[in-house]
Amino acid sequence: MKLITAIIENDMIYDVVKALSAYNFRTTKLSSTGGFLKKGNTTLLIGVEDYEVQKVLDIIEEISKNRAEKPEDDHSANANIFILDLDDRKRF
Repeated sequence: MKLITAIIENDMIYDVVKALSAYNFRTTKLSSTGGFLKKGNTTLLIGVEDYEVQKVLDIIEEISKNRAEKPEDDHSANANIFILDLDDRKRF
């Protein structure tokens, strides 16, 4: 299993969550702020099986590419993704 931590620009988050939900990916949303400009963003926590990681990345990348507004400089991004190994997941 993997834990995907995706830090997404706020103006993209609705489309990302909607697209992930269409493929039955569950997300946990956390408000976050960071980066040089201290702009608001949302951090998504997404637990997936190993074989599902690429699909999640493809969804986020597609939405990011189709955005009208591009990052302001070479050091900014519409989404920053971290993929961590996850030993186990419990649901109660």
